[in-house]
Amino acid sequence: MTAFALPQNWQTPLQAALATGETLALQGFLAAEIAAGKTIYPPQGAWFRALELTPLDKVRVVILGQDPYHGPGQAHGLCFSVPPSVRPPPSLFNIYKELQSDLGIPRPRHGFLEHWARQGVLLLNSVLTVEMAKAASHSKKGWEQLTDAIITLVNDKAEPVVFMLWGAYAHKKAAHVDSGRHLVLKAAHPSPLSAHNGFLGCKHFSQCNAFLVSNGLPPIDWTLPNVIP
Repeated sequence: MTAFALPQNWQTPLQAALATGETLALQGFLAAEIAAGKTIYPPQGAWFRALELTPLDKVRVVILGQDPYHGPGQAHGLCFSVPPSVRPPPSLFNIYKELQSDLGIPRPRHGFLEHWARQGVLLLNSVLTVEMAKAASHSKKGWEQLTDAIITLVNDKAEPVVFMLWGAYAHKKAAHVDSGRHLVLKAAHPSPLSAHNGFLGCKHFSQCNAFLVSNGLPPIDWTLPNVIP
């Protein structure tokens, strides 16, 4: 069983969380699934891609997803994001629809969100792996405790952070956030099943940038370049 290897700026402050029984059991579970020949998404090298692209000291915004996409070629370690060659899924299409309504940003031609992550937007799923074609198959295996610890670390930062929590599952993570210091924005999930119940029209993107600017921090450039570097 191989121990999790996180980027050093996350690994050190998460040492206690990485040594818990839940995390050790999670590592054993994943090793057994891989040994059994099951297909796991995203690929193992991308499990902690969100942390690689957004170091702890750079986090200004957190967008929280539930678990990775479970279709071939979709998940690459950032919540809601897909590789450049993959068509944006319906939830991401609704995110773009709200972005256009809120800030007038034209809908991008792709679903690749690394541009946001590199600016300090932590695109974190609550559960970081999933078995192919089986949504939520890796929930309650230990990931939730580790991502709770990640959110607690962000909460403990001296600088104010914006938490954008979409859907009831994400709302539960607000228990780990001090809403007196940070901005917690809640809305329905952008899924087509719920987007019309409060996600579309929530104006979270403009509220996020207004909060950052009011605290002397640069706003997020939510425009996604059509040319992928």
